[in-house]
Amino acid sequence: MSRYEEIEAFVRTIEAGSFTQAAKQLGVTKSAISRRLSDLEARLGAQLIQRTTRSLSLTEAGETLFHRAVGLLADWNEAESVTASDNCALAGQIRLAAPLTFGVQYLGTALLDFNALHPKVHFDIDFSDRQIDLISEGVDIAIRIGQLSDSSLVARKIAPVEMVVAASPDYLDLHGRPATPEDLKGHQELRYTNRPRKNWPYIGPSGETGEIEMRSTLQANNGTFLTEAAMAGLGITISPAFILCEAVRSGKLEVILRDYVWSDIAAYAVYPPTRHLSLRVRTLVDYLVSLYKDEPPWKI
Repeated sequence: MSRYEEIEAFVRTIEAGSFTQAAKQLGVTKSAISRRLSDLEARLGAQLIQRTTRSLSLTEAGETLFHRAVGLLADWNEAESVTASDNCALAGQIRLAAPLTFGVQYLGTALLDFNALHPKVHFDIDFSDRQIDLISEGVDIAIRIGQLSDSSLVARKIAPVEMVVAASPDYLDLHGRPATPEDLKGHQELRYTNRPRKNWPYIGPSGETGEIEMRSTLQANNGTFLTEAAMAGLGITISPAFILCEAVRSGKLEVILRDYVWSDIAAYAVYPPTRHLSLRVRTLVDYLVSLYKDEPPWKI
């Protein structure tokens, strides 16, 4: 058993929080992870992990080793990446997570184009609106859209994302076209439930600020469904432009209160600070930033 495998098993187990998750990430059996950790502890002559039936915790010796081991693995992986970049094409797996609608409508094409440029890179992609725990699930990088609140993650901005207020022309003909944010209070919101706040802060054309909250009789955790509901005339949606742009361009939805800014959000590539960012992942992020740097295709 190599020392690298022992250290890698130790770090992944602590990051993932269990032998089972570490084994899944490394593609080995749970018993192999346990054996590597036992060999590491025997070689060092110190207990590194306190094991119970429900949890793992670091001993004092384990805490000291863990912080050094994370750096050692990063240095080793960096050396491998530099050597590989000098001698061969990008290769290896990228585990990526991204929101469902953005992933399918925009990111998917970009990833296929990237794959054509680097055919030895293999993607394992999770398109989902749920909040992925990057460390415990062994994800290399995630695309997140919004205002980032998790300061434990490293983030790089990929592209701006405008929030748009829209409804079907038939709905607006029937219920009236709001002229100010306050007018929205008399309308039904088609609410996205993964957003933690129910109220909407805004900045007006003259710099004035405020916030409003609408009533909601329909809510869902998927923006595409809410767009369909808006086109059916069931209410007003405040959604990212990448979800609404095609419906707006086709005339099925009408943008209202266009002079107001509803949220300063963006698409970000995020990854854990303890996870080494491989050359293939760095190259992918650079590619996405370059792809959207001028004007994103969802701009309305």
